[in-house]
Amino acid sequence: MPRIVYVQPDGARDECDVEAGINLMQAAAVHAIEGIVGECGGNCMCATCHVYVDPHQIDLLPARSEAEDALLDGVAAERRANSRLACQINMQPALDGLIVRLPDRQI
Repeated sequence: MPRIVYVQPDGARDECDVEAGINLMQAAAVHAIEGIVGECGGNCMCATCHVYVDPHQIDLLPARSEAEDALLDGVAAERRANSRLACQINMQPALDGLIVRLPDRQI
């Protein structure tokens, strides 16, 4: 199973094995990772699963959809070039070791 690393704002790290096909928001919920709210349940409607993908790994991901890009304009924490919504990133073997940093707030 591919592994994801969630990094909290204070630097604490949670490493989780994630089934291929599950999105990072769902994986965070399954593994009780704090800092990802996911109010809309992963329907790309709320932007409360905002994460910062490691800049060295961002090119491993597919491009943002128009809906994701628009929602990122309204995130609670700073939007950055490596901002993504966790609900829009589906784990795949090629993403093994992906590192995402959680912002200091989602709401």
